[in-house]
Amino acid sequence: MGTLSRRNFLKTTAVALTGLAMAACGGTAATPTTAPAAKPAEPTKAPAAAPAAGGVVTIQQWYHEYGEKGCQEAVYRIADEYNKSQNKIKVEVTWTPGDYASKLNSALAAGTGPDVYESQLNIDRVRNKQVVALDDLYAGVKDDFDPKSLALDTLNGKIWGIQMIIDTGLIYYRKSMLDQAGVKIPTTFDELVEAAKKLTSGRVKGLFVGNDGGGIMRDQNGWAAGVTFLDDSNKLLFNVPELATAWEKARDLSKSGYLLVGSPTDWWDPSAFVQGLCAMCWGGLWMMPEVQRQLGDDFTVTQWLPVPTPTGKPRGSTFWGGWHEFVNGQSKNIPSAMTFVKWQWIDNKDWQNEWATAYGFHIPPRKSAAAANAKFTSGNPKIARDGLYQFGWAFPPMWNSAMDTSLNDAFWNVVKQGKDAKAEIQTAFDKCQAELDRQLKG
Repeated sequence: MGTLSRRNFLKTTAVALTGLAMAACGGTAATPTTAPAAKPAEPTKAPAAAPAAGGVVTIQQWYHEYGEKGCQEAVYRIADEYNKSQNKIKVEVTWTPGDYASKLNSALAAGTGPDVYESQLNIDRVRNKQVVALDDLYAGVKDDFDPKSLALDTLNGKIWGIQMIIDTGLIYYRKSMLDQAGVKIPTTFDELVEAAKKLTSGRVKGLFVGNDGGGIMRDQNGWAAGVTFLDDSNKLLFNVPELATAWEKARDLSKSGYLLVGSPTDWWDPSAFVQGLCAMCWGGLWMMPEVQRQLGDDFTVTQWLPVPTPTGKPRGSTFWGGWHEFVNGQSKNIPSAMTFVKWQWIDNKDWQNEWATAYGFHIPPRKSAAAANAKFTSGNPKIARDGLYQFGWAFPPMWNSAMDTSLNDAFWNVVKQGKDAKAEIQTAFDKCQAELDRQLKG
């Protein structure tokens, strides 16, 4: 699997990185974990088409390297279908292995970027005219996109992108191992810790949340304790006792001995779970087909569990992630690019379902497409889809890498060094507020 496969969207999804500082995907915002690196390669274009007739507009569309088999062929094919469906616009696809983010940012900064590209929204994209407002494309279908998807593409009251796929996280439970230990599916984080204790035996650990010992709990525990880090009005809200309690619980679990660490692959891969190295694990929806193939019905899933605190309002939690399509504001072919983007990502629900579930396993962004997809009508996939709509969350576009680093440093100071949670959160909050103020001033 390539370094920038669809599985590794998480960091750029969680963090709206600024300008040329937008990092390559990998792990969560809390724990920048990268998959095994693929050998760098030059961008690959689709086979050359026949020369375009006079008056035909040629637009360039860029993709990062998706890891799932069949994706590359599919994007060439769908572009070819569009080219054959009309005679005004010709789409040329570029498939970009390696460090897609750096290549894209360099091209956009130099004014040589593609007409259409996939990425995540941040304020510098808007200020540098690297995106185009797409509100008109949503006419008549806006209500078919979940508000959380729209919020990830919204700044200054305008919608700048279209979500292409939605990814989400889950706790996977090996039912036979829980049954053998007399453990029921937990319903709270505290019960999860107790279950992990009972399920830890010999070389088998109760829970796997990553080889770093729990970086995913920075955000998931916070949200599950009722904390909002940054709201849609650009107000920071995480300097609260509930986050301190949530991080203290994360610290206690990290030091408990119940967590698997040192797995041959990290949390984004199902190997540790299907090989029986742990009885429970945190992982992505994308893992589910492989888990199903190897374990049959011997598993079930939930979202991250509510974290009880003395004063909070605990809730389930999962990330709302994925990739988004944009039209380059510096393009010389903006109307044609917008026409194509609407055809591919708004009008073509069959393509949405194919792109989401024919290769990997993801949720289509349009609610009607997800509802019509038979793969999500029952069982564990339905639990994942319904939980996403109920509990899914993401950092809004104004959250950037500097803010994320401040929060991350504070979390690990609490978990690894045992520092005071309230003091560390206050320090991170002050740094994040200063960075947010800087961004808002422009």
